[in-house]
Amino acid sequence: MKMSKMKRAVIGVAVFLVLIHPTWARDERSIKDLSKALAGLAADVDPAEAEQISATAHTTARRLAREYRVVLNPELTVFLVNVGMRKRGWCGHWSQDIGARLKELKPKTLVLHWGVAYDHTSSENNCIVVTARNQPFADGIIIDGWRRAGRLFWCPVIKDHEYELEQHYGHSGITAWKENPQWTAWLQDYEPGKPKSKTATASR
Repeated sequence: MKMSKMKRAVIGVAVFLVLIHPTWARDERSIKDLSKALAGLAADVDPAEAEQISATAHTTARRLAREYRVVLNPELTVFLVNVGMRKRGWCGHWSQDIGARLKELKPKTLVLHWGVAYDHTSSENNCIVVTARNQPFADGIIIDGWRRAGRLFWCPVIKDHEYELEQHYGHSGITAWKENPQWTAWLQDYEPGKPKSKTATASR
């Protein structure tokens, strides 16, 4: 007996939901944990704003993985961009596109910054760093969509052991992340009184 189109469709949707459920569950936990971490940056951070930034960063990273047609790992996607088989997929593209969505939220109690590690080397990475108002860049939290190929990576700047200086003998505890003022100005140019930044050169 042939299975009806409706039954096949229902089974197809059920299989799809089973397959992606672990991803949804991981993201849901990560969204809650990042929201809590952002809200904990300072007493005056709005928890609702922290939750909005967390959810937006996570969902945007997942969407970009589909749009960039990420395959296997971020390094391979970068290779495909370099040989002209993809239009976007560099770490800077992830930060630009996630940053553009976060800018639309116009956060008031949290501040967006642009971070770069190992600038102008083959190991360069770019990310968004979120701090509380009047908080140093180094005290912020990294938001990186590129590193895990669309599964949002986040952690405090000073605890990012993958990007440290002097790693020859284990963890040095000295972060390689630095702020890029030009791109930070772009991230913050929605704020009243902030000078509009010139278009920054596309990062790698």
